[in-house]
Amino acid sequence: MEIYFAPLEGITGYIYRNAFHDYFTGIDKYFTPFLSPNQNRALNPKEIRDVLPENNKGMYVVPQILTNRGDFFLRAAEELGEKYGYGEVNLNLGCPSRTVVTKGKGAGFLAKPEELDAFFQEIFREVKGRVSVKARIGMDEPKEFRHLMEIFNKYPLCELIIHPRVQKDYYNNTPNWEAFGEAVDTSRNSLCYNGDIFTIEDYRRLRARFPEIKKMMLGRGLLRNPALAEMIKAEEREGPGAAKAALDKKRLKGFHDRLYADYKAAMSGDKNVLFKMKEFWAYGGNLFPEEEKLLKRIRKAARLQEYDEAVEGILG
Repeated sequence: MEIYFAPLEGITGYIYRNAFHDYFTGIDKYFTPFLSPNQNRALNPKEIRDVLPENNKGMYVVPQILTNRGDFFLRAAEELGEKYGYGEVNLNLGCPSRTVVTKGKGAGFLAKPEELDAFFQEIFREVKGRVSVKARIGMDEPKEFRHLMEIFNKYPLCELIIHPRVQKDYYNNTPNWEAFGEAVDTSRNSLCYNGDIFTIEDYRRLRARFPEIKKMMLGRGLLRNPALAEMIKAEEREGPGAAKAALDKKRLKGFHDRLYADYKAAMSGDKNVLFKMKEFWAYGGNLFPEEEKLLKRIRKAARLQEYDEAVEGILG
């Protein structure tokens, strides 16, 4: 099983990726949070920092592009390839954010299948590197997915990553495995599954339902348990029971402390650093259900000293 780390806007930038990669294994590809080219430039300074090769050493990183303009996509793909050495880029057709969707981007682009088809015709006439797609199954109804699959099948995508929800679901309800099953039956492109794999049991259910799937993208599941990819691969290699080794507190503390130090070095002011670390605990706190009082202190911390004292109570 190949395992990919999903792009999570505002979270999985290069600082997070480097800290994670130094403490955990099991990830075959890391996808960047989306890059948004426009008429003035392919990448902004923040996006450039995120894709610089020196900020991504030792990792296979795939830049993700958010746009509905073929010329913008091609310019970004060209710069990423020629200037920074990326041979693969990913098109975001999955972001459900209202601000993105109202501009006809992300999952919003799925509501315009004829324009999406024309977009693919344009980029595949000129693009030099590999193109993968991360998509939802439609805007409003799962029945939209059949026509979208017909469009995807017309083009040589290096991978099609499916999150089987529609845009209006956001992250509610449950992934539509019936729709994903249609993709398994009909896709001419290599498929990767994404959606609600939080535990080893979730992985086992997916594996039992779709044994032919050899690629999986994890997002929030890795934020909740950074060792999840390792656990899955251990079970793949050695069979049931091999994934029992839980995430030990010492390694989690090392990861936390590295991430904390790097954010403090890159940001100014307690408020900015606290925002990033509270985001870490919004997911990681799931590992410590018995520590609700200390987790509440982390959420309420207004100064780094208050934060440090609460974290010491959990990880010290």
